[in-house]
Amino acid sequence: MSAPQEPRDTKQQDPSVDTSEQLEVNQAQEASGDADAQASGQQVQAEAEEDWATLLSESQEKVAQYHEELLRAKAETENIRRRAQEDVAKARKFGTESFAESLIPVRDSLEAALALTDQTAEAWKEGVEATLRQLNSAFERNLLKEVAPAEGDKFDPHVHQAISSVPSGLPEGTVVQLLQKGYTIADRVLRPALVMVSSGQPAA
Repeated sequence: MSAPQEPRDTKQQDPSVDTSEQLEVNQAQEASGDADAQASGQQVQAEAEEDWATLLSESQEKVAQYHEELLRAKAETENIRRRAQEDVAKARKFGTESFAESLIPVRDSLEAALALTDQTAEAWKEGVEATLRQLNSAFERNLLKEVAPAEGDKFDPHVHQAISSVPSGLPEGTVVQLLQKGYTIADRVLRPALVMVSSGQPAA
């Protein structure tokens, strides 16, 4: 008696056989995959372009802002430079105003003294001394100081000018005699003091 035949699965197909219907399904799936990939790529590209556009817009705004700030800074610098030039010009023009104002009373006193011709010698002396006090006061207000080294003071080349060097009993490099006072204004030398300087003990 022969063995019963097993029912054949109608869904199982020979793998070596590829029907036209299966080909169409495979092609459709591949086409769908390609379309999805293409759509995804286009979306990524669109997002990237949008990001670049945003960055470009922000960069342009910053450039415009920096340009405006640069123009403002340039204008402010120009204003500062112009004001500085005006201040220097005013300082040159009116820098001596305070000192000149201080000297006016001194001139008034001198003119008044000369106008009185019948004064005694003592009165003249008192008038000259009063005028000198006025002049000293004007010097002090304008930071004008005299340089008058005493005998034996150390010679200072910054404010003294040696006319000659002479032997003396004073130590070498000290002032022997003051010939003319010097003056400084605000620590700046207007005129050095003229002095004679000791060269040391005279030779025996």
